[in-house]
Amino acid sequence: MIDDLDLDLDLHLDLTPVVAEQPDPMLFATVSGAHLYGFPSQDSDLDLRGVHLLPAADLVGLREPEETRSRTWVRYGVEMDLVTHDLRKFVRLMLRRNGYVLEQLLSPLVVHTTDAHRELAALAPGVLTSHHAHHYRGFAATQWRLFEKTGELKPLLYTFRVLLTGIHLMRSGEVQAHLPTLAEGPDAPGCLPELIAAKAEREHGSADVDHARVAADVERLHATLDAAQSASALPDAPRAHDALHDFLVRVRLGVMPAGSTALRP
Repeated sequence: MIDDLDLDLDLHLDLTPVVAEQPDPMLFATVSGAHLYGFPSQDSDLDLRGVHLLPAADLVGLREPEETRSRTWVRYGVEMDLVTHDLRKFVRLMLRRNGYVLEQLLSPLVVHTTDAHRELAALAPGVLTSHHAHHYRGFAATQWRLFEKTGELKPLLYTFRVLLTGIHLMRSGEVQAHLPTLAEGPDAPGCLPELIAAKAEREHGSADVDHARVAADVERLHATLDAAQSASALPDAPRAHDALHDFLVRVRLGVMPAGSTALRP
């Protein structure tokens, strides 16, 4: 049950049934999306992300395994979106400079956790590389094009968020996806608090901004990200490949330390 976490949402949701309804064991489930990023609106849906564990037989037989599951429904009057990956696929994504899965794994908004979740999170620093900048740079370019096409506030905030996340990661080796926190840094445009407040009022709406000014801010942040990547102390390649392989085998075979059952966050 999410009750002590700052979701920027006036709801206390018992999400235990969501986890219990899944057909295979869940290693973890966390909140992602706008709530994690710190700019949900009153009508934002709730994005849940996690990892399920397929039986070994599902991976060695002739049938295609259900490595990714996606479901959307309404509960408590809130639209919920749940996407989970089998552990093997999730680990492979971790090794492919995928910022999305790291943000999901390390999200502080925890719905369901296990010992395996905590061990996997502890291995996350070993997959961070300077090349993760490409993920955030590419996502920012996509969101900026969407902003230019629609003029909506949401893709503009996403543009700023991913650029600032990428810069912070290159400099500190820390995955920080919360835009209000990033907005306190020296590189953040001064308009961010106002834009975040405006997003809270409506999920979809036009951005009341000086286009030339925000374009200059985005261009500056791209240059800052480039410089941060060049100066980053992060390695060129993941270092945790073998450790993740061993972890995956142990979890799949059920060889985990005592206390691997689901625990409250």
